Amino acid sequence: MPKLSVRALPVKAHRVFVRVDFNVPLSESGTITDDSRIRAALPTIEYLLEQDATVIIGSHLGKPKGKPDPRFSLKPVADHLVKLLKQNPIFLPDCVGADVVRTLQTVPPKSVVLLENLRFHPGEEKNYRDFGKALAALADFYVNDAFGTAHRAHASTVGMTAFFAQPAAGLLMEKELAYLEPLLDTPPRPFVVIIGGAKISDKAGVIKNLLPRVDRLLIGGGVAFNFLKARGYKIGKSIWDPELMPEVGKIHTDARLVIPVDVVVAPSADAVDVKNVSVEQISDDDIGFDIGTETAAMFSQIITTARTVVWAGPMGMFEKEPFSLGTRAIAQSLAEATRRGATTIVGGGDTGAALKKTGLAEHITHISTGGGATLEFLEGKILPGIAALADEQ
Repeated sequence: MPKLSVRALPVKAHRVFVRVDFNVPLSESGTITDDSRIRAALPTIEYLLEQDATVIIGSHLGKPKGKPDPRFSLKPVADHLVKLLKQNPIFLPDCVGADVVRTLQTVPPKSVVLLENLRFHPGEEKNYRDFGKALAALADFYVNDAFGTAHRAHASTVGMTAFFAQPAAGLLMEKELAYLEPLLDTPPRPFVVIIGGAKISDKAGVIKNLLPRVDRLLIGGGVAFNFLKARGYKIGKSIWDPELMPEVGKIHTDARLVIPVDVVVAPSADAVDVKNVSVEQISDDDIGFDIGTETAAMFSQIITTARTVVWAGPMGMFEKEPFSLGTRAIAQSLAEATRRGATTIVGGGDTGAALKKTGLAEHITHISTGGGATLEFLEGKILPGIAALADEQ
């Protein structure tokens, strides 16, 4: 059922807690190297300011393990927000406590307040009721705009919602669900899914859930070598997961699956001896690092004729130039499919980073801000951060 929208809340002149996902990458010097997640949350923040609301922003950053750690402070995010908003945000050095409460009582209306990292407190990840209650006491309304953390049952995504009559979805959350929900129901066909990445452990459930729903499911990256092995091919020293082979064995003959016919191999990631070989020619010392040129062409032909395309996982070790061809070919094919009128959706995490490296991100319909959340959603799992929100009335 559709979730209650922030637009339905009577937020005028009230304090609104907005859970965002500002878990952004930082350089060693502490500067933000990719602000996509921050920019994605701006429409909700700006909407609330237009309604004369005071916006209290909560987020995590990194894995500080339940205690303050200056390496994971949100202060760089506060400094960056100065460039993106029409006002300077107020940064608080904590997210709960008497000092935070006192400060919020004195801030001018229509302020933007950024709380310090929620995970500096153990109650966040452990979803302690008292911590959720303390966060809830800061605001009159609650809005979740952090799709990237919706698969986590933490205090700021689930626990504190119990203290609000109408916990609502932010504009980014609405957008994510608007693109992802139809994929599990009635996507325009042909419906093509591309699955890659290094490990099959976080993709097996997605493949199993989507396979009956798709017209074609293209397998690349390290995931592909599990399927090649299941079909009797030698994979040399390529990555694979013995524990998941029984699951792969149940589906590897499905006609909707398309696996590589050639791959790019080398003795190691740093070797200069890089070869494009057919899957029948993988030697015992070879390691597969990318899909081959024939596979890239085959995948591209399928993608460019689709009406709905979902891509989760790079086709190889795209960070190294000899192994980036497959990922670039998929990105170009998605851009072409978009130009032809298809809806193209790219998962977050490594896939989003790979797409941005190709310079084609602007030519895709939607790049999800969720990595793990997107995968779990496509796996058919109930995401606790979404389930905790009120249904549309």
